[in-house]
Amino acid sequence: MTQHTPLHAAHLRLGGKLVDFAGWDMPLHYGSQVEEHHQVRRDAGMFDVSHMLTIDLEGGGAPDLLRRLLANDIGKLTAPGRALYSCMLNPQGGVIDDLIVYFFRPDFYRLVVNAGTAEKDLGWIEQHAGGVAVKPRRDLAMIAVQGPNARAKTWAALPAAQAASAELKPFQAAMLPALFAPETRNASYMLARTGYTGEDGFELTLPAEHAETAWNALLAAGVKPAGLGARDTLRLEAGMALYGQDMDEHTSPLEAGLGWTVALDAGRDFIGKQALTARPVDKQSLGLLLIDKGVLRAHQKIHTARGEGEITSGTFSPTLNRSIALARLPVGVVVGDTVEVEIRDKRLKAAVVKPPFARNGKILIQDV
Repeated sequence: MTQHTPLHAAHLRLGGKLVDFAGWDMPLHYGSQVEEHHQVRRDAGMFDVSHMLTIDLEGGGAPDLLRRLLANDIGKLTAPGRALYSCMLNPQGGVIDDLIVYFFRPDFYRLVVNAGTAEKDLGWIEQHAGGVAVKPRRDLAMIAVQGPNARAKTWAALPAAQAASAELKPFQAAMLPALFAPETRNASYMLARTGYTGEDGFELTLPAEHAETAWNALLAAGVKPAGLGARDTLRLEAGMALYGQDMDEHTSPLEAGLGWTVALDAGRDFIGKQALTARPVDKQSLGLLLIDKGVLRAHQKIHTARGEGEITSGTFSPTLNRSIALARLPVGVVVGDTVEVEIRDKRLKAAVVKPPFARNGKILIQDV
């Protein structure tokens, strides 16, 4: 039986087409995936991301725990509210999950992990926690408001949030005063200038009891709902990896194009570090822009002069009006090469490009 987020009834009222995603009943779209995609690129749209799990870590041992668990270095988080994207690895260097960690105090960090890996992540963290309190916050909901007008419309809908968030820079967060009454026990409101679309905006975390009130206020401010379909095309255009497709427990972050998230020289050990340094990297993640007519999809085989590769994520890009993909290719293939992709027993030509394809409303890939 699929689980429901606190916004399930709102999705039904808005005509959302609901599908099973990682065990959750989630909206794929509300009528037009393409229109929702353009809405986010050009104005402001919002996503229910309450299926993701917030985990609070409390205690003086939290920094040491995260130094051990994460491939990126939380030493970069020097000011309260700063956020960091990282992978959490297994001993073989494969990705258990990719996540965001927020720092508020030396004894308080907040993680946001993927829905499909939440229970696995929680078990792994608890296994290594020692005396750190690990608190899954299933009492919280999350709404992502994304687009060039997202911040202004969020403040119009939730004016009490503006003072605490007006000065936030990307990858910063702030705890907010109570936004709604009556207040709930152990209420927690957080606004983070983060997202998964390549556009500016906020991710709002708040008590589940107040999720629908916030959602309706955003609707009244002109923020339109968007579903999983648009979220996927937006993140792929932005060159953002998806767990389970572009990386998994058998793929290292170095092979998945996430080497920039791995801090090997920070004077610390972390789970998976030894495997990363010992294993030669023979695959790399790059982008593809289809030259011939067709649509690139995950798992399609790629033929290159250096050997075979595979598409990890592929779609038709509404912004570029072309088919694009992220692909795992042999080391030695370079940007500017032409490769062939097997699509329905035909080999179609594609150009190798460097993601992102589009961000902040702009196309970033030159036509080929």
